[in-house]
Amino acid sequence: MSHHHPQFPAADSEPERHTDDAQHDDGYEGSHDETVEPVEQFFEPRSGHRRNRRPSKARQRRRRRRTIVMLVVILGFIGVVVAVSLMLRDLLGLDDITDYPGPGEGSVVFTVPEGAGPLAIGNGLESVDIVADGSEFVSALQQVADGREVQPGEYELSYQMSSEGAALALLDVEANKVLYAAVAQGLRQGETLDILAESTGIARDEFEELAADPTQFGLPDDARSLEGYLAPGEYRFDVDATATEMIQTMVDGTFALLEDAGVTDPEEQFRILTIGSIIEAEAGEADYAAVSGAIENRLGEDNTETNGLIQSDATVTYGLDRRSFDFTEEERADESNPYNTFANPGLPVGPIGSPGAEAIDAAVNPADVPFYYWVTVDLDTGETKFSETLAEHAVYVAEYQAWCADNPGRCS
Repeated sequence: MSHHHPQFPAADSEPERHTDDAQHDDGYEGSHDETVEPVEQFFEPRSGHRRNRRPSKARQRRRRRRTIVMLVVILGFIGVVVAVSLMLRDLLGLDDITDYPGPGEGSVVFTVPEGAGPLAIGNGLESVDIVADGSEFVSALQQVADGREVQPGEYELSYQMSSEGAALALLDVEANKVLYAAVAQGLRQGETLDILAESTGIARDEFEELAADPTQFGLPDDARSLEGYLAPGEYRFDVDATATEMIQTMVDGTFALLEDAGVTDPEEQFRILTIGSIIEAEAGEADYAAVSGAIENRLGEDNTETNGLIQSDATVTYGLDRRSFDFTEEERADESNPYNTFANPGLPVGPIGSPGAEAIDAAVNPADVPFYYWVTVDLDTGETKFSETLAEHAVYVAEYQAWCADNPGRCS
């Protein structure tokens, strides 16, 4: 059976017009006895059961893969954006804290050196975390200074203060100024009193007068002075503190060191301070315990090597009131010097300086050593050699004397 396909007019021809009675069959020509198949069989229907068919599993997997890939791409893009954003914030310092809310916490003493300007002060404050940003401090200082300037000196401040708070504190000299005194380990009483007088502006004679009556500060009756009880350390006294209060603070510090070492009996405290002061003067910290052990050996009742003599050069020269390890044979034999441990057996009559915590601990806990003698053979390195006999000790003394010959003026 032949089929007639629809004839579409040419693009440039006028469409064929039909009268109302013209015979036509929806645009198809042909005899009525020809069977015309419906046009739908030539085209895929747009509706019906095929539209509702579920996608195949392969197509579902492909869709899922596309979705996952898309999510990965999106997340990767977001990650890159975040990373770049953080990098830019870091480079531009957008996250930097420029000021703390204050008022701060803890306590710190800040030194304003002579001639320091606002920028130097700000940088110094920032370096120890008193303020968050030195430049911010400079701006705050300019706003509150009102013609005032930060004066050199010691100021008690707090960590993480606001810039304005730090500026106001530094401008308020009277409220924040302290009297600073640094006392090194092993200093003698006279040297310590010199530092106190110079640091506080209080007359030295006032400190000297107080030192003449040590029992008022809780020292035992055997104490001839404050020697040994003026604890070394850095002190920041209140500007209104008296000489009595300053000395009591230092003495209390020594009692605290002794109690921390487990020594509470006043007489034993005096003995430990005396031994500790000799250790401090005679040895380097690495040898404290060994020297302490040798001193205990010399103080032992069964000591036949030195017969109770400690024979410390430092004690002799302390009694002579000079800083040296050299003295004459006559001075060595002088029993009238109560600190002469060559002529007088046992401990001297009291401490010869202010020992620190390490020397006190060594005096309380001497090392178990067989030695009776020690000598520092190199004052630069602090090398100390120990021996059990006088003959061996003599060899090391010669080594020390050779070092002194090679280093003129160092041993006098």
